[in-house]
Amino acid sequence: MLKKIFSRDRQKGMSEEWQTNDNVPAGLMTKCERCNEIYYRKEMEKNLFVCPNCDYHHHMRAWKRINSLFDEGSFEEWDANLETTNPLNFPDYLEKVKKDQEKTKLKEAVVTGKGTIEGYETAFAVMDSRFRMGSMGSVVGEKIARAIERARELNIPFIIFTASGGARMQEGVLSLMQMAKTSMAIKRFSDEGGFMISIMTHPTTGGVTASFASLGDYNFAEPGALIGFAGRRVIEQTTREKLPKDFQTAEFLLKHGQLDRIVHRHDIKPLLVNLLKMHQRTFTSEQTPFFSLEGGEQD
Repeated sequence: MLKKIFSRDRQKGMSEEWQTNDNVPAGLMTKCERCNEIYYRKEMEKNLFVCPNCDYHHHMRAWKRINSLFDEGSFEEWDANLETTNPLNFPDYLEKVKKDQEKTKLKEAVVTGKGTIEGYETAFAVMDSRFRMGSMGSVVGEKIARAIERARELNIPFIIFTASGGARMQEGVLSLMQMAKTSMAIKRFSDEGGFMISIMTHPTTGGVTASFASLGDYNFAEPGALIGFAGRRVIEQTTREKLPKDFQTAEFLLKHGQLDRIVHRHDIKPLLVNLLKMHQRTFTSEQTPFFSLEGGEQD
């Protein structure tokens, strides 16, 4: 790490130099949002965007997440061409969506599909908070609902990584309807023996938290993730009480029974493999393969 080579003063000086030196390739270096340590971007990427110094979990792009989990070449994207319209004629909405598409190279705030993780097939969805703050509009809800339905039809598990600011205000009640639509898809999936894992990342808030993010058979979170419905200020003004400093953090939710476990990003893949293996059933050729919900989590 650079901190072993340069002092903090030297790092500060070099950081200023990199910002003004045209000979330094853009994007070569990155700085931790929490401790301000400076690293080679490739080093941070190799560490799954977890700071080697303070262990802060930085945002992880959707396709970076997919590539870190799935067997090489196994992931098949679903509904890649679904795009948002402007049903309420909200001013400048489509222009903002277009800018996010150009910035993120994504069509919408969620990527869905299926693939194999260490040979275990699973349906998958991952949200990307760079796109409209990961807000849940009609297309986001539709893609997630379709992914769950396909998981049910294919008799495979469903895993979702959430990251969202909540329902998308530019789509009004149509956005709120996605809470019911995705929840009903999960209910049908669960009634037929489907197995779902939800991993909440920073931040997961609003209507996403109040619907599909919290409906997994296992509900996990990354360390320090902000998870909640209404904002701290709104709650404090409504209840007229001062909330704890760690309120709406993953650690607070775990303490109060709303999460099954906090999982470090380095441990997520091994945990998913163990759960997929544990819930798999062996069937004869005349039987339909399904996944059992029996049994608890094993350490």
